[in-house]
Amino acid sequence: MKKNTLFAAVAAIAIFASFKTMPSETGNMAAADTTEVVPPAKGKTYQVILDKSELKWKAAKVVGEHYGTLRLKSGELTADKSKVTAGTFVIDMTSLVCTDNAKVGAHLLNDDFFDVPKYPTATFKITSVKPLANAVAGQLNYNVTGNMTIKGITNAITFPAIIAVREGVVTTKADVVIDRTKFDIKYRSSNFFEDLGNKAINDEFIVSLDVVAQKAAI
Repeated sequence: MKKNTLFAAVAAIAIFASFKTMPSETGNMAAADTTEVVPPAKGKTYQVILDKSELKWKAAKVVGEHYGTLRLKSGELTADKSKVTAGTFVIDMTSLVCTDNAKVGAHLLNDDFFDVPKYPTATFKITSVKPLANAVAGQLNYNVTGNMTIKGITNAITFPAIIAVREGVVTTKADVVIDRTKFDIKYRSSNFFEDLGNKAINDEFIVSLDVVAQKAAI
C-alpha cells in the first residue's frame, strides 16, 4: 500500500493492510525511525484476554478505502501499580480479513503485501510508556513507543493511547498508524512507482486496537 500524502498513520498487528491516511478518534500517530532496546520492566504480569480483545484496520487508496479485522495470537503487559511498564503482542497475520472485499483480503495475504505464508505473525514490543500532560479521564493519557516487526523487519513506532489499570485488569485503546513501505510493502506506492494514477495506494494504514489484559494467576 502507499502514501499519497498521515495516521496521510495500529496499524496494525500487524496487522496489516493500507491506503490513504484517515483521521482517527484517538488522534495522529508519529512513527519513529529507529528501534529501541526494551529495558527490564518492573511490576506484575497481565495476560491478554484474546476473546475480549479486538484489532481493526483501515486502509485507503485514491479511489476508496478498505477495512477489516485481525486477531492477537498472544500478548502480555507488565504494570507497576497503575502504570504499564512493558508489553509484548503477537499478531496472527493468518487471521487478516478484509470485511468489505474478500478478493482484496486474499491479495493482502500474498507477497505483494504481507506474505503471510512466509511471515504468519507480526509482533509489537513496548519500549516505553510516557504519560501525557493534563490528560483527562477516558481520553488519551499516554504515549506508547515500541518495536513493530512485520515481514521480519523491525521499526520503532510511537502512538497515543488510552490506558487504564484497575482491579486487576488493564485496558488499552489506540489507533496505530503504520507506514507499510518501512516493512518492504511497496505495492502501488506512488513514492516508488510512477504514473499509477487512481491505482495508487496510500503508504499508511491504521490499526485500531482495544485490548483487555488480566493479572496473571500466581
